[in-house]
Amino acid sequence: MLNGKQMHVRLSNGYRARARSAINVNSTAIEIPHQWYNLVADLAIKPPPPLHPKTFEPVKPEDLSPLFADELIKQEVTDERFIDIPEEVIDVYRLWRPTPLIRAKRLEKLLDTPARIYYKYEGVSPAGSHKPNTAIPQVYYNAQQGVKNVVTETGAGQWGSSLAFACSLFSLGCEVWQVRASYDQKPYRKLMMQTWGAKVHPSPSDITQAGRKILQMDPSSPGSLGIAISEAVEIAAANDDTKYCLGSVLNHVLLHQTVIGEECIRQMEAIGETPDLIIGCTGGGSNFAGLSFPFIREKLKGKINPVIRAVEPAACPSLTKGVYAYDFGDTAGMTPLMKMHTLGHDFIPDPIHAGGLRYHGMAPLISHVHELGFMEAISIPQTECFQGAIQFARSEGIIPAPEPTHAIAATIREAVRCRESGESKVILMAMCGHGHFDLASYENYLQGSLVDLSFEEEKIKESLAKVPQVQA
Repeated sequence: MLNGKQMHVRLSNGYRARARSAINVNSTAIEIPHQWYNLVADLAIKPPPPLHPKTFEPVKPEDLSPLFADELIKQEVTDERFIDIPEEVIDVYRLWRPTPLIRAKRLEKLLDTPARIYYKYEGVSPAGSHKPNTAIPQVYYNAQQGVKNVVTETGAGQWGSSLAFACSLFSLGCEVWQVRASYDQKPYRKLMMQTWGAKVHPSPSDITQAGRKILQMDPSSPGSLGIAISEAVEIAAANDDTKYCLGSVLNHVLLHQTVIGEECIRQMEAIGETPDLIIGCTGGGSNFAGLSFPFIREKLKGKINPVIRAVEPAACPSLTKGVYAYDFGDTAGMTPLMKMHTLGHDFIPDPIHAGGLRYHGMAPLISHVHELGFMEAISIPQTECFQGAIQFARSEGIIPAPEPTHAIAATIREAVRCRESGESKVILMAMCGHGHFDLASYENYLQGSLVDLSFEEEKIKESLAKVPQVQA
């Protein structure tokens, strides 16, 4: 204990590090950050603006007002470096933050590696993932504006359950369109949302025009995040008392997630470690940005120089196989055009178990940072990811969600390289959630029925041909 507060730094070999052994006794204990960090403020080259889907002109704040709360629109376009976190939001964060930084000593031993592996564990939140970090402020700002209901999409259900949780605290109605493949694979995520009071629909649904159009073309469609976004946006645009919330991709979402990295910087400083490599999974990008963006700030200052590596599924590789172009964020073409790495807005990935990573595009700000050369990206097939997840679960005790298994697999690859080279790198990994409601995925893997799914080149070519031709 230090100043009456427990350090949230843990070792996985059976004990929790005490302050005197972990840090200088004159240091202060780790506290919840009181500001979110906006990376845009520190970029010499600013990211391209979103464009109106009809005029192709830069989007104005009033164009977004039918969908988003006013304060969230301000945060989406701000150049301010830091944004104060409302005390009401911090009060809810206190239910689970600060989240632990854990050294994976048992995994290190299993791999016989000289690397030191740390993971920032977001699975301790009520919803079991990092998603409440943005769900809470989004619902708070909507409630402050007098909005009665919010709608959204979700893949694996981590975002939908987080928004339902937030709405239950601030007494807002919540309606969720869950991608059909995940709706069928993960029934307990649906039950979590319903327990917190949300209405949940499989997507594509017959409730919206966008959903009916897809079902007419393919009655057995597994759905996609792009389709589910179209359905939720359609409902929000048609109802004055309803706003839309998004769990990833947009700047204000990534902004809220930086509480992860801000905490982690202080935690690593407290134990005298500096990461050589930072690894996180990417679908839309919020978990990855949340951990890495504050470290990129320190990298830009010249204080540290870690390699920052995004890991995506081989079946939906927007960063590694997509094009950097303006494209719609949804399948029906209702959202603004965003400059991002995309596989094409009507690309429907195969139904891999990492449902939260089945998105056709990457967050525009992450795409921009990638183009500037501040990070790199790789893709890994799902069987290797689940093999790594089993090793992690049997050494560290935590069963990961399918999404962060990609980060685990990449971490194991690097740890093995260190074993072969003798390097004692410090690896920092984003562990964005637990897999307690994803056990059907593990059953498939353990029974040998999980196979690697990959995109077809022709399928991507066909989808990319429909990307709008916009002069950047």
